[in-house]
Amino acid sequence: MTALLIVLYLLASLPLLLAILYLLLLTVLSGTPRPPGAALPRRFVVVVPAHNEAACIERTVKSLLALDWPSEQWRLWVVADNCSDDTAALARAAGAEVLERHSETERGKGYALQHAYARLLDEGWAEAVVVVDADSEVSPNLLRAFAARLAAGAQAVQAYYGVLNPQASWRTRLVTIALALMHRVRPRGRERLGMSAGLRGNGMCFSTELLRRVPHQAYSLVEDLEYAIRLAAAGVRVHYADEASVDGEMASSGSAAASQRQRWEGGRAQMIRLHGGSLLARALDAPSRSRGGSSWRGLPLLRHALRAHNRLAFDTAMEVLIPPLSTLALGSLAAGLAGGLLVALAGAPPALLAVPALMLGSLVLHVLRGVQLSGLGWGALGVLLFAPLFVLWKLGLRLRRGPGSEWIRTRREGESP
Repeated sequence: MTALLIVLYLLASLPLLLAILYLLLLTVLSGTPRPPGAALPRRFVVVVPAHNEAACIERTVKSLLALDWPSEQWRLWVVADNCSDDTAALARAAGAEVLERHSETERGKGYALQHAYARLLDEGWAEAVVVVDADSEVSPNLLRAFAARLAAGAQAVQAYYGVLNPQASWRTRLVTIALALMHRVRPRGRERLGMSAGLRGNGMCFSTELLRRVPHQAYSLVEDLEYAIRLAAAGVRVHYADEASVDGEMASSGSAAASQRQRWEGGRAQMIRLHGGSLLARALDAPSRSRGGSSWRGLPLLRHALRAHNRLAFDTAMEVLIPPLSTLALGSLAAGLAGGLLVALAGAPPALLAVPALMLGSLVLHVLRGVQLSGLGWGALGVLLFAPLFVLWKLGLRLRRGPGSEWIRTRREGESP
């Protein structure tokens, strides 16, 4: 009986252990990557999708106009999408070209992006498009970093997406560490492995050739993840530009942070729920319909990856399916408790506890690397004491009714409720 319980314990722990060891591998490989060679001349259109962003659009436009790239080689478009404030007028006065869009039925960031993509593909001037959120500031070398990777053969590139206001509250400090893990530690490791860095919705770059070959057509609350799945299924790697950054404003107050977090969590859950528990299937199904069908139509991304031997699709599926860090930590603690009971009550060998110890140790190293790369300094370790409170807060949000498809902007710092 004891032997059977040990086997069942190890089988139950195996998926969790593999997921955590994968994160450990990415952590080990998260050294500073070497940038590619010199950038070659490239014509860009920078697209800023904006919905009622009068509070911050001027700051974003000013940051973009300071980009270190010849002025004749790039254009700045702000898509004022279903705005009821002065976003369009303020963006235009700040120096951007404004595309105003109004639709009662097609509302959301994905539709705003598609509106801009359709125009730039029709004009045929640009060689690549860059997406920057309306609440962001960018590093001056953003286009230079993208151009260098496009010159080296990349068709999709993601810059580092960080936090503009890390010291605003304990929430923003925690998010800064979380984004350092998701947007720097893991992409560095994937870049070293030759995998896709993934798309983060802000600081993305696509060649126009790619947009023609793999149409965007992503309209969910997490349109970046939806399009990343399409690119992975098509065998397109998203390269990572570590030396360039976009910093977005994160909500610091409880109510604003709840709105922002619910949109992220709800959109991701929406992606996973579709087609009987996997939105991966739907994300693959739409482009296959547009091509009149294919051998992997309607198949989940993971199954497609295995059948087509598509390692990019497999890695992207793993990124989607690996649970959040809080879930991995709770699972490791549960594995430790179960292992301890087996040792104490069933006479299992103490060596069994090496499994949860390896899990927890790997997670600690992963988080410490995130703190190191967050820019907050080691003094930020203290904010991790708020992590259990943050997890409970997120759990409460998940129990609420999830968001729909509406583009609901997060209240910005300094705005009244």
